[in-house]
Amino acid sequence: MKFQAILYYVVLFLMIIGLTNAGPLAYGICQTGCNAVVVACYTGAGATFGTVTAGAGIPAAIIGCNSALGVCMAACVAAGFAPTL
Repeated sequence: MKFQAILYYVVLFLMIIGLTNAGPLAYGICQTGCNAVVVACYTGAGATFGTVTAGAGIPAAIIGCNSALGVCMAACVAAGFAPTL
């Protein structure tokens, strides 16, 4: 009896997986790509991503990196809402 219950839930789980879209997965992959690029941008500017605070003495290159990150993250929203099969 216990084996039948486990089998029932496994089959149900496998059926539900087939109904999902990969939009959230694409969104996560896109954000990971954006973050990898901004880390490279910060490294090229001679800074470490996550350690620079917004202030008057911030280098222009870091502002450019942050702006590019914002545009990239905004584009990821489209990937998150687009259903993929």
